[in-house]
Amino acid sequence: MFSSFSIARLFATSLALACAFAAAPSAAAEPSWPSRPITVVIGYPPGGSVDAVGRAVVETLGKKLEATVVVDNAGGAAGAIGVQKVVNAAPDGYTLILGSSSEFVATRLLNPAQKYDAAKDLAPIGYVGSIPLVLVASRQSGVTSLAQFVDVARKKPGQMSYGTSGIGSMLHFSGELVKKQAGLSIIHIPYRGAGNIGADLAGGAIEFAFLGPGAAKPLVDAGRIVPIAVTSAQRIALMPEVPALGEHPALKGYNLVAWYALMAPRGLTPDTQIQLQRALRETLRDTTVQQKLERVGVVVGRGDEDLSERMANDAIEYQRIVDFAGMKQ
Repeated sequence: MFSSFSIARLFATSLALACAFAAAPSAAAEPSWPSRPITVVIGYPPGGSVDAVGRAVVETLGKKLEATVVVDNAGGAAGAIGVQKVVNAAPDGYTLILGSSSEFVATRLLNPAQKYDAAKDLAPIGYVGSIPLVLVASRQSGVTSLAQFVDVARKKPGQMSYGTSGIGSMLHFSGELVKKQAGLSIIHIPYRGAGNIGADLAGGAIEFAFLGPGAAKPLVDAGRIVPIAVTSAQRIALMPEVPALGEHPALKGYNLVAWYALMAPRGLTPDTQIQLQRALRETLRDTTVQQKLERVGVVVGRGDEDLSERMANDAIEYQRIVDFAGMKQ
């Protein structure tokens, strides 16, 4: 017969073995990150500045992470649809968003249907860089200079239009600030993204538009559209012959630029967030990536700037623009 001690010992051993076998499949089900492809969502169709920035970054980012990284263009609502998709995703590091100040800060001020607050619902990975926008005109408009743009728009109130990538986008903010500051009346035409604006502008369907320098330059170089001015305080290296909007007396002090960042759903584990941040910093130091970004007009960041502070400050500044320009949904 077995003693009570032997029975207890046998039971303890059996229990330990059972626990070991039960734990083994669980450990196998949780391999180290990343173990499968990572999706970077871009909230615009292909062809715009955000898409260009995203594609300049993702391939090298994948190499740094030793993982496959794919782009998912989820356009609509000035980038907000793409952000919402990521906010709803599992915070496991496999779904990220590369977006702009439009959908991270600005759209919330004009879109009452937007459910997310990027400052609360996303975890910052890193700042990618900033970019001014370019005010461009169609050949059919007859406008070829900044002075002429202001003059013609004043003489033809409500008769011309300008296109943007959507309500609440930085393109929209730029246009409404120009209109308010210079006392102009131009109709806003929101698109689903910036990809089709250039073609419509070249075809004369709209008279003016705000585009990223990378999207505008090929059309400018081909003679299909006319550059009028940039939204930054100074001229830019990519288009040095194009004046800044602030060079016109009616737009003195004008300065508005967009910026780009990589984010993840809130709740990301600290280890995964650190790995992503390190990979982004290394990506932005890559010479080839820097050249790609600079070719589309981006002033490349370091990847470690304080995104939370930038978003908080921009929310205040954008609200001032909304109030000053009387912007509405």
